[in-house]
Amino acid sequence: MFATEQLIRMALAEDLGTGDITTRATVPAGTRGEARLVAREAGVLAGFDVFCRVYRTLDAAVEIEPGAAEGALVAAGDTVAVLRGPVVSLLTGERTALNFIQHLSGIATLTRRFVDLVAGTGARIVDTRKTTPGWRSLEKYAVRVGGGKNHRMGLFDGVLIKDNHLQAAGSVAAAVRQAQELAPHTLRIEVEVESLDQLCQACEAGAEIVLLDNMELESMRRAVLWREEKFPAVLLEASGGINLHTVAAVAQTGVDFISVGALTHSARAIDLALDLVG
Repeated sequence: MFATEQLIRMALAEDLGTGDITTRATVPAGTRGEARLVAREAGVLAGFDVFCRVYRTLDAAVEIEPGAAEGALVAAGDTVAVLRGPVVSLLTGERTALNFIQHLSGIATLTRRFVDLVAGTGARIVDTRKTTPGWRSLEKYAVRVGGGKNHRMGLFDGVLIKDNHLQAAGSVAAAVRQAQELAPHTLRIEVEVESLDQLCQACEAGAEIVLLDNMELESMRRAVLWREEKFPAVLLEASGGINLHTVAAVAQTGVDFISVGALTHSARAIDLALDLVG
């Protein structure tokens, strides 16, 4: 995974190249000014620290006064921050800084919508590994800001036995047994299943979490009831095409987790703008 500082430097280098020709041509050297970061629509603010770090990396002379807290719900027209410093730097860093905060705020905003829809059910919204290459730590951070939970960070910090693993291992029992032999005891073993029969096999084999993949609501309800009677310690996760229209009904089946890839791969950037004052 890339460190945030690496991403910032890469993004600035990508945008600046040999320099900001337009700003150098139109802004007199030494001009100082003020700009406001303004929300053009409602959303959950995430990534403000990264926004600030872009400017610190570009020019330490830029001063930023926050107007909203990380995780706050901002309304259209709200001033999120006031920036003061060399106008050349304010404009040169504008697009890169906005790219970070708009994207991360979009993820946090979408996550908050999912979280609100399942409130009171006991189900927790979690993300997936369907992230932008290099951005995983930041995108998963934005999910947390929005009230969601993180699934595994990568292939190294959790065992999730999926359909291809089952095919390669030969059976659910064999896959779980092999994972138990290899994985550290601190890692929980999760198995993806597509039927109630596979759910039974996974639980009997010792899976601690079972992912119900693309199951119909009635099958999920039956899975929850069976789990409660036979293996109450096993956690159930629902996944597969769950969206804002279906998530509430999924949560009401009694599952413990609902994983949503769209949180990171399909979140729309929130409209934030940087406007020079005066």
